[in-house]
Amino acid sequence: MKGSTQTPNDQPQKLIRLSDPMLPMRGIEHAVSVMQSGYLVQADTVKAFEDALSRYLELPYVILCSSGTAALHLALVALDIGRGDEVIIPAFTFPATANVVELVGAIPQLVDVSLSDCCIDPTLIEAQISSKTKAIMPVHEFGQPCNWFALEEIAKKYNLPIIEDAACAIGARYRDVKCGTLGAIGCFSLHPRKTLTTGEGGIVVTRDKIIAEKIAKLRNHGMQRGPDGQLDFVMPGFNYRLTEFQAALGLPQLEELDSQILHRQHLASLYESHLGKVSWLSIPTRFAERFFTYQTYHVLLSEKLNRAKVISMLREYGIESSIGAQAVHLQSYYRNKYGFVGEDFPHATRLSTSGLALPIGGHLADTDVVRIVEALISVGQQLLR
Repeated sequence: MKGSTQTPNDQPQKLIRLSDPMLPMRGIEHAVSVMQSGYLVQADTVKAFEDALSRYLELPYVILCSSGTAALHLALVALDIGRGDEVIIPAFTFPATANVVELVGAIPQLVDVSLSDCCIDPTLIEAQISSKTKAIMPVHEFGQPCNWFALEEIAKKYNLPIIEDAACAIGARYRDVKCGTLGAIGCFSLHPRKTLTTGEGGIVVTRDKIIAEKIAKLRNHGMQRGPDGQLDFVMPGFNYRLTEFQAALGLPQLEELDSQILHRQHLASLYESHLGKVSWLSIPTRFAERFFTYQTYHVLLSEKLNRAKVISMLREYGIESSIGAQAVHLQSYYRNKYGFVGEDFPHATRLSTSGLALPIGGHLADTDVVRIVEALISVGQQLLR
């Protein structure tokens, strides 16, 4: 592929960041107005954002909270999952998925993922189900919906609720149903690398009124207001509230979310057209029944390439890249506690050591993707000589 990508010896260009939050000015102005009002935590703006998300996701109950991790934690506590219970999770994910299981005293039962979608492999789940299994918690990794049909069949067979870790997948769909709304509870993240961001923040969604009411109390110290306006603390809860000014940042972004997702899909198509025939990497797979939102554009490098060197050399070209996610079983805590080794979950290990996240998002133009591709191909060719 011919192009004008500058080498490290040329005049440096502006760094192409891995991601760059797209905050509309009206959201910033609204946030400033909220801060000046003096009403900073969980008031009218949070409620307005929850109502807007409810309409977008087409389900009745939306509870905003302080992070995606808090959302997962609230979901587990709401389902009374605790000490000695087991929860099925993928071996390849950001470790928060496993951490919240540990934090409630339960045991994360790891299942390897498929290389084709980086999501939990349904064919391996049943072998990990026991009498102690209380839930399945799949991750729609990088905004790619998991194989929901297969997961749902298993969940129904064993009468297990599914908690969707949809941290990266707001707007993603499986057979025209939005991710996060497919299972008993859905959880999203509003971290800066997500397509919709409030800096930090999380979303819990459900169709179950009883679960929603419990989560709403748990989010705010177990607090409930009685008919007379008096507060009562009906359970031990958490301080997992979202601020008003964060909600103010999120509201206008939600209006633009679908267009941002379409832009990401356009950029992904450009990546595919240029990288699809490169022999030393694999690009993300598209599935007919899955609407992929590309929160991350994640490629899998040949094992002949040193990923750390690729990341370093791309940086010299003015391009930021990173790892995609972690193999949970290779993290010190889980390796030491459970005695895991890399061979236990080979696909998770492979993705964690050779996966590469490339820049994608509203901050990129077509010409940026061309520059990234040219630099990546140049780096790969240099390292494979």
